[in-house]
Amino acid sequence: MLNELKLVEALVPELVETLQERFQILKAVYWLQPIGRRSLAENLEMTERMLRTETDFLRQLGLLTSAKSGMSLTSKGKEIFHSLEKIMNQLSGMDDLEHQIANHFGIERCLVIEGDSDLHVEVVSEFGEVLNNMLDLVLPEGQNIIAVMGGTTMAEIANHFSNLESSKRHNVFVPARGGIGEALTVQANTVSAVMAGNSGGEHRALYVPEQLSEETYQTLLQEPAIDDVLELINHANCVIHSIGRALHMAARRKMNEEQLVMLKQQNAVAESFGYFFDEAGEVIYKVPRIGLQLEALQKVPHIFAVAGGKTKAKAIRAYLEHAPKQTWLITDEAAANEILKGVTL
Repeated sequence: MLNELKLVEALVPELVETLQERFQILKAVYWLQPIGRRSLAENLEMTERMLRTETDFLRQLGLLTSAKSGMSLTSKGKEIFHSLEKIMNQLSGMDDLEHQIANHFGIERCLVIEGDSDLHVEVVSEFGEVLNNMLDLVLPEGQNIIAVMGGTTMAEIANHFSNLESSKRHNVFVPARGGIGEALTVQANTVSAVMAGNSGGEHRALYVPEQLSEETYQTLLQEPAIDDVLELINHANCVIHSIGRALHMAARRKMNEEQLVMLKQQNAVAESFGYFFDEAGEVIYKVPRIGLQLEALQKVPHIFAVAGGKTKAKAIRAYLEHAPKQTWLITDEAAANEILKGVTL
């Protein structure tokens, strides 16, 4: 139920705001009953006029009753209050986490899913469903070019996409980078293809290895098929990516011992787009590659960063230090709480 409410909030925020406001009225009446309107208005820091409108509505629903001594909850009102109490307390806590993270790092939006994706893969499934709904919300009419990164989180998310096409909107999914020599199922080519297939969109592949010599890189750029896809990537209006732990990603990229020592000495904690970041969010190393470059993100209107789990909190926090302001972060409760530890708000 909580995650469904979060989706409703993202799509129609005023509905959840109204729900929260009316729940606070029920809560105050429950604890202070019987209570007069003036005292209740002071307690809730609302004007009497605004409160009258809401209490009249709750009375019509059969949740409130009035007497000379003041307002009280009916038996139905008490039942509704107790049924909503746990959900609303969780929703309020999540809402605080979301606003704190978004405001501290200066990003557009943060959405927090209940749980810890380190412990429960079902949380990652929720990431996919939430992301799919957000894309349906923000993607404009016309043709959208969506550049997608790879990874285990992204691969699981892709499995939970559903139709995003309409008579006025068509989406083209492209890998944001070449392969990194890992399992086919988690490469950007595969992830973007699955997203396209599940959402009814189109897919274009980029069949080149990620790490190349400069000579090979320049040669491949002359290939028309590769150049066409790179042109699409460079004109993407939406980017979807995850955030990895630096040393874990270095091992996946099969980086040599000298590079691993350098990353440790430079205190690398995060990786995304082939860039490694220290705790302050500064780039300390870049993997040469074909595909989307970090600096190109600044001109992309819609960016979704999806990562969770307590073990990734330090990496997420480092990346967010300099994340583009149009970033939407989708994470979980465990990571969110850890991200905010030691943060001065």
